[in-house]
Amino acid sequence: MIALLRRELLLAARHPADTLAAVLFFLLVTALFPFGVGPSPEALARLAPGALLAAALLAALLPLDRLFGAEAEDGSLDQLLLSGLSGMQITTVKAAGHWLTTGAPLLMATPVAGAMLNLPVEAWGVAVLALGLATLFLSFVGTAGAALTLGARRGGVLLPLLVLPLAIPAIIFGAAGIEAAASGLPARPFLLLLGALVAAALPLAPLAAGAALRTD
Repeated sequence: MIALLRRELLLAARHPADTLAAVLFFLLVTALFPFGVGPSPEALARLAPGALLAAALLAALLPLDRLFGAEAEDGSLDQLLLSGLSGMQITTVKAAGHWLTTGAPLLMATPVAGAMLNLPVEAWGVAVLALGLATLFLSFVGTAGAALTLGARRGGVLLPLLVLPLAIPAIIFGAAGIEAAASGLPARPFLLLLGALVAAALPLAPLAAGAALRTD
């Protein structure tokens, strides 16, 4: 599993376009909000928590449709399934690799996006934690979605329709936590709820994804 994770990171380092595209998409979406709602600092600050979560999850969704596609086409996915690792182990590593190469870079861009949306500086730390947990949840759920839609006609269209509804609780709890921190209230309960979502997705999503790969 460690060797497979290293392979995922090396491939991402050699082809950084997906990571760069996700970060730029995240920043561009947050930069468009002031043009849509007006330059009022109060309006931007009020919309900032939800805008950050929605933009980050949409950006993290971009590379998911290619998570298994290239390997399925060149036959390396079949080799992985015959390597002795279970489907659940492979998909767990895939989800971790997706988060490390997509979710983690988004966290580094969060302060910039927060500043563009006039998010109070006191809430930046909570925003990073909330986006970290929410994108981790999306990585696991999205890996299951990518495995389920692998080989399907118009799989790139089906994937967002399958994954985004499942990400709604993460958006709600994450935005509520950031809003609480911006208002000077405790954000811990909402972060714990996000952590509970991740804890539930950690075993269930790779199990479903592994079963889908074995079926395919």
